[in-house]
Amino acid sequence: MLRTLLAVSVTAALTLNASSAAAETVSTERHKVSITSLTNKLNKPWGMSFLPSGDLLVTEKSGALRRVKLDGSISVPLTGVPSVVDKSQGGLLDVAVDPNFADNNYVYISYSEADPQGGDGNSTAVMRATLTDTGLTNGKVIFRGAPKYKSGAHFGSRLVFAPDGHLFITLGDRYSAMDDAQTLDNHHGKVVRIKPDGSVPSDNPFVGKADALPEIWSYGHRNVQGAAIHPTTGKLWTVEHGPKGGDEINIPEAGNNYGWPIATYGVDYDGSIISDKTHVEGTIQPHYYWVPSIATSNMIFYTGDKFPAWQGDLLVAALKGSQVARLDLEGDRVMHEETLFEEAVEQRIRDIEQGPDGYIYLITDDRDGQLIQIKPSE
Repeated sequence: MLRTLLAVSVTAALTLNASSAAAETVSTERHKVSITSLTNKLNKPWGMSFLPSGDLLVTEKSGALRRVKLDGSISVPLTGVPSVVDKSQGGLLDVAVDPNFADNNYVYISYSEADPQGGDGNSTAVMRATLTDTGLTNGKVIFRGAPKYKSGAHFGSRLVFAPDGHLFITLGDRYSAMDDAQTLDNHHGKVVRIKPDGSVPSDNPFVGKADALPEIWSYGHRNVQGAAIHPTTGKLWTVEHGPKGGDEINIPEAGNNYGWPIATYGVDYDGSIISDKTHVEGTIQPHYYWVPSIATSNMIFYTGDKFPAWQGDLLVAALKGSQVARLDLEGDRVMHEETLFEEAVEQRIRDIEQGPDGYIYLITDDRDGQLIQIKPSE
């Protein structure tokens, strides 16, 4: 089992340092890998994104944004982060670095936002801000999910940039508002597509249509918490939580309906039937799905050179079983699935990223959350 490390608190004002734990070697079908916890001093981290410097920006659900170095040192919370609703599944969620960060220093954060008008609802919001050495400045909310809704569940919140520079934001159905995923007058259960400044691209599928919000790209989703751009096709792929069974990978196309909740491969948590149909005319079948659920979080396409036998594979992180599902792809087709790391990682895996060094990084969402590095074993 991967042993979490005992970190030593350092009195310096800016960082908390944690030395690496001893690496554990694990054999997989195609590679022998070395797994090391770089720190266990993160408090329920949710999202991470690499900066050009090689440092990571990491969100903590309670509302802290931190800069983390690969030596395990962690900054104090950065300033300028907006207030979040840290309740149930809500909080400070994903973080993304602008593709043109070297020129503009922009970063984007998603979070659960209280109603600015004072109501008791909340929704997913996205802020763009300029990153400085100590925090965020010039913050601007570029997206607010509508309507504000009283729920602590299903915020979605993954952020990913398309090759054309547009920003995809994944959203959840807010659980008790699941039927909203089938209507276009709200953002529940949708993937939205905006420009980096928050404006709406003119070629979005519902622009100019009555009773439809123009930001919507696709609909009929449950709770999309994973997203990645295919390295060859440039298309968006997503992974979403099913209920009890029916986690789905989709390749959302403009204007398409992905079925939730009128079609699903899962049942409700108490075993009751949500829909007796797995397919409804006019909806798109999942590209791949899991029964039982693995409780998917984020995913990446591996494109580095450190694990050559995994190049082009889809790696899907999961909360249940603390695993990563490696999907062997031939084109878009899933040929084989391998379960990775479930005997080596003891905490739920909330995010997965490929570093600029070609290694794979995981964060776990406990109060002693870890940043884990996956390297080839020598």
